[in-house]
Amino acid sequence: MSRLALEISDLHFTYPDGRKALDGVTLSMRPGERLALLGPNGAGKTTLALHVNGLLRADRGAIRLGELELSDDNLLEIRRRVGLVFQNPDDQLFMPTVGEDVAFGPANLGLEGDELERRVDEALSTVEASELRARVPHHLSGGERRRASLATVLAMHPDLLALDEPAAGLDPAGRRELIETLKNLEITQLVITHDLPLALELCPRSLIMDRGRIFADGTTAEIVADSELLARHRLEMPFGFGSRAAGC
Repeated sequence: MSRLALEISDLHFTYPDGRKALDGVTLSMRPGERLALLGPNGAGKTTLALHVNGLLRADRGAIRLGELELSDDNLLEIRRRVGLVFQNPDDQLFMPTVGEDVAFGPANLGLEGDELERRVDEALSTVEASELRARVPHHLSGGERRRASLATVLAMHPDLLALDEPAAGLDPAGRRELIETLKNLEITQLVITHDLPLALELCPRSLIMDRGRIFADGTTAEIVADSELLARHRLEMPFGFGSRAAGC
């Protein structure tokens, strides 16, 4: 496929309090690519994700998802195509059971009956969470809630996933399960994180974002090995990890 999955051109955004969160962001992604957006807290990463999904609208610039440029006329279709997975799974789990949460989005698209049941089954199976279908979301472990929230997004059949700190709060086993799940998904993924080992394992390519701008774009292995670059943007590999850094 020659068409880009995501193309962001000269994006600018200032919050009502005057804080400039995006200052000319430009980036592109190929279909099926897993790209890490690295940066410290306050860099503008989550703000950018909210723009890709259309939840925030830029002061200036353009966003194109495949052949579709984000506009007021196609906002609902953009939000279907871009699956935003929030840092806190509880922001996406609000129904009495996991199955009802996963069904909520497709049902609002008009799916019902056997077709809706198949969509829910497929999404839960993809994240190996079929056994959670009848469970109450707030009774789940952190890893289970993460998989359930991912299933709610996958049930919409998005073209792109934007994941905000996907491994935050997970224990080592939950983290490993999540990484393997994401690796097995044949879908374009924008992974927003300051977790460099996660980026190294999951994403062949990374960008560094800071103060609303892109400062570096290259292979993840090269970026995490550049300690001076990382230090300039308040990032660092865990102690003892740097010597093991290699390609994804």
